[in-house]
Amino acid sequence: MQPTRPGRPDPRAQAQQAQLAASLAGAVDLAAVKARSEAAARAQAAPPPSAAATAGAPGSAVVDVTEATFQTEVLDRSFQVPVVLDLWAEWCGPCKQLSPVLERLAAEGGGSWVLAKVDVDANPALAQGLRVQGIPAVKAVWQGQLVAEFTGAIPEEQARQFVTELVRATTGGAVPGAEGAEDEGLDDPRLDAAEAALERGDLEAAEAAYRAIVDAEPDHPVAGLALRQVQLFRRADAAGPDALAKADAAPDDVAAQTRAADFLLGTGDVEGAFTRLVDVVRRTAGEDRDAARRHLVELFDVVGAEDPRVAAARRQLMAALY
Repeated sequence: MQPTRPGRPDPRAQAQQAQLAASLAGAVDLAAVKARSEAAARAQAAPPPSAAATAGAPGSAVVDVTEATFQTEVLDRSFQVPVVLDLWAEWCGPCKQLSPVLERLAAEGGGSWVLAKVDVDANPALAQGLRVQGIPAVKAVWQGQLVAEFTGAIPEEQARQFVTELVRATTGGAVPGAEGAEDEGLDDPRLDAAEAALERGDLEAAEAAYRAIVDAEPDHPVAGLALRQVQLFRRADAAGPDALAKADAAPDDVAAQTRAADFLLGTGDVEGAFTRLVDVVRRTAGEDRDAARRHLVELFDVVGAEDPRVAAARRQLMAALY
């Protein structure tokens, strides 16, 4: 799409921008933020994960999990940080090699992820539900979804790579902050101007309003996400439909691929956008691979972690990275 020149409105461009803004209004109606708040609230009964907590205790970076505590310590906790399940048994020799490695890595993680240890003999229903075929089995859970796994003891270097890529693909290493911060941001009157701009289809004004909030309060729980969403739709508008043909003609041009993904996401093809960037991650290395991964994770944030398409794409990303 061509931008409208000041003083010379283009009705077609205005209509296209209004259509984009209408789609954006659904994405920036704070539903994603509210969903995250509700998910995090389910984990408030347990303290935030901490490497300083005693191993095995609730809130520790390493916790023993049973069928009775699986919901709280694994599913609910996974809405705060990724949870790595270590499925083991006392008689399993390889388990005794892998478990200490995972425990050490979890302690080093400082609460950025949690190691949940499950004795499969004591918790057969969990083992069955998780479809454990052999042990040691390691499964990563994020936002209540299985996103990656492996079976068997592996060297520490590979285990470190596994958890490093998991954290990068999910939270980027962030540790849960103060509880209730997102809820407080929902009623901020400064959001009114941005929402009004979205309603009239003025993406530029909406971006300016959200940016003003972020400039004044960098950690604002709502404006940051909303700003990224508005920026995505403006990038999609700027890229235009030619972005797809240009990207297809230059498969090794990561910048062209990210522009094409922006256009696809901005026009509603969420899976197409994700698939394109996962493919880039799969076939590249080094800085190109990292650039594609970072852009894909940003698009995950735009769509919202509660969207099942995000969960599916995270699994594909982990498979491509590891």
